[in-house]
Amino acid sequence: MPDRVASCSCGQLKARVTGEPVRVSICHCLACQRRTGSVFGQQARFRREDVSLSGASSEYVRVGDEGSHSKFHFCPSCGSTVYYESEGMEEYLAIPVGAFADPSFPAPLVSVYEARMHSWVIPPPDAEHIP
Repeated sequence: MPDRVASCSCGQLKARVTGEPVRVSICHCLACQRRTGSVFGQQARFRREDVSLSGASSEYVRVGDEGSHSKFHFCPSCGSTVYYESEGMEEYLAIPVGAFADPSFPAPLVSVYEARMHSWVIPPPDAEHIP
C-alpha cells in the first residue's frame, strides 16, 4: 500500500496517507472554483484512520449548495488548503490532489456539478458524470 504526503506550499502543514483513496473526484461548483482559484477542485477521500496530520492549521467552514457544512483546514502561514472534513462523512478526510504534487496520482472517477463546468474542460470519459 503506497504512502503519500500532501503538504501546504511552505511545508508546515502535512497529511500523510497510507493506501489508496476511497474516491477521487472533481467538483465544478462555483465555491470550489473560488476556493482553489482554478476551474474545478479535485480531491481524494481517505478513511480518517489512514491519515496522519502534522502542523498547525486554521479552519474555514463553508456551507455548500445543498446546505451541508465542510470544514477546510489550511496553513496559517501560506494559506494552502491541505485537508477538509465534510458534514455527514466524519469517517473520511478529503485532501486536494494538488497538495500531493504527484503527477502519477490516480485520475478522478467522479465529476460533479458539471452544469457549472467550464466549456473547455473535458473530464475523463470513464468517470461518473453528475450534472
